[in-house]
Amino acid sequence: MEGEENSGPPSSGVFADWSLAFWTLCSVILPVVITLWCSFQRSRRQVLRRDIFRKSKHDWHYTDLFGQPTYCCVCAQHILQGAFCNCCGLCVHEGCLKKADRHFLCKEIMMRSNGEAHTSMAHRWIRGNVPLCSHCVVCKQQCGNQPKLCDYRCVWCQHTVHDECMQNSLKSEKCRFGEFRNLIIPPYYLSTINQMRKDKRIDYGKLASSYCKHWTPIIILANTRSGNNMGETLLGEFKILLNPVQVFDLSKISPAKALQLCTLLPYNSARVLVCGGDGTVGWVLDAIDEMKIKGQERYIPQVAILPLGTGNDLSNTLAWGAGYAGEVPVEQILRNVMEADGIKLDRWKVQVTNKGYYNLRKLKVFTMNNYFSIGPDALMALNFHAHREKTPSLFSSRIINKAVYFFYGTKDCLVQECKDLNKKVELELDGERIDLPNLEGIIVLNIGYWGGGCRLWEGMGDEPYPLARYDDGLLEVAGVYGSFHCAQIQVKLANPVRLGQAHTVRLILKNSKMPMQVDGEPWAQGPCTVTITHKTHALMLYHSGEQTDDDASSMSEQEHTREQTDEDI
Repeated sequence: MEGEENSGPPSSGVFADWSLAFWTLCSVILPVVITLWCSFQRSRRQVLRRDIFRKSKHDWHYTDLFGQPTYCCVCAQHILQGAFCNCCGLCVHEGCLKKADRHFLCKEIMMRSNGEAHTSMAHRWIRGNVPLCSHCVVCKQQCGNQPKLCDYRCVWCQHTVHDECMQNSLKSEKCRFGEFRNLIIPPYYLSTINQMRKDKRIDYGKLASSYCKHWTPIIILANTRSGNNMGETLLGEFKILLNPVQVFDLSKISPAKALQLCTLLPYNSARVLVCGGDGTVGWVLDAIDEMKIKGQERYIPQVAILPLGTGNDLSNTLAWGAGYAGEVPVEQILRNVMEADGIKLDRWKVQVTNKGYYNLRKLKVFTMNNYFSIGPDALMALNFHAHREKTPSLFSSRIINKAVYFFYGTKDCLVQECKDLNKKVELELDGERIDLPNLEGIIVLNIGYWGGGCRLWEGMGDEPYPLARYDDGLLEVAGVYGSFHCAQIQVKLANPVRLGQAHTVRLILKNSKMPMQVDGEPWAQGPCTVTITHKTHALMLYHSGEQTDDDASSMSEQEHTREQTDEDI
């Protein structure tokens, strides 16, 4: 009896073990299967979405979360995620993409022409998702304050109007392009230009005068890889306010090709806004020099800067700021460009000739806008550049970039790799040999700012010094004792070693290898001769708005120095 009683439990125990193993396996496998299925469906939707985006005339971008209450323009449902058009501002959820393509036209960059010359066009209204705090052009009351798809916005002039205020007269009314009509290239202008070119007529001036008196069309050139990676967002915001044909992504098209749009505009009328760092600005200015070589001087634009890089010294010098992080609305940026004053910027030719037999000498030629240097700051730039080339994904923030510069500067304070520079180089200013003190670095300046916002030539501002300008054909040459001296100058605790001003600078590196840089582009250089001479002028725009305290003090100091000079004379 005892044997029979003990024969039952083992079979039930085995069943329990198998049951436990089965459910354990299900609890492990089921989440994996569900995850794989969801991933498959998500990737399938992404492929379908990309296919729609590719075939669509809209400039669709997908977002996982809209930044404000948003309603689908097709089904009028509230949506948290979906697609929006960077050109016309249309918002839809994923399921309505195909319907939106069929029922809603995007901004036309050029009007369809039937052989007739157009000088006006009607409003293009889109319903819903109007900007916050916008007001109706009819009743002057706030628009878009109801929790539903309501009210209209014109994709060109950005005017908004209530549903109940929308009249037939408004639907057929001519669009005047709103606040930025002096900056926008109208679609009918491009269609008329196209017709004129077919008829072999190129008198664009008369066409422009019939359109607007003070027309200064703008071209946006944005580098989406600069600094804090804001270029992608800015491209969309500018396309909303302007004609999309005026907005270019420099990661997809070169400045030389983009600037050919200037040749379709009246002489000396175009303005260019470069969204990027000083390197991007130099790239654009080089493309403008190519236009001069091609005989297109009459189409040369004036250049403004929206600083997205790390240093932004040229932008700082022209009063556009030390860096942009979205704190100023895009509308205000366009107003600043409209109000800016035209100035000339000296550009310099830097010729580096390696030592050797005459027929074996290698020649490097650079164009300088900001500064040339040899010594600790060039070493920091070289180390930073090498590190960024290895791991570019780490350098997507302006703060991180400056932290890396700080690290290499601190390291050089301890190592002093550039000491005894005065024994390694000879310096000539306008043909006159300069006796050098015990320096570690020499910096040749064209502009007021250096090293990410430091007024190097002024130093502490407690000593009289010759005036420094970016348009006088003169270079300022200064020396530093090392990285620690550079840091002291940055916080106005020390003055640089002012070596002089000159029209031509010649530097001879005798017998060693030293780091050099031109406008933040560094390299390691062996024995050579560096000659810096004036090359040309660039037409720039100076932001004549608010001045910083440093700008105001600098201007007062320069005026005081000028008065002292006049008294001495």
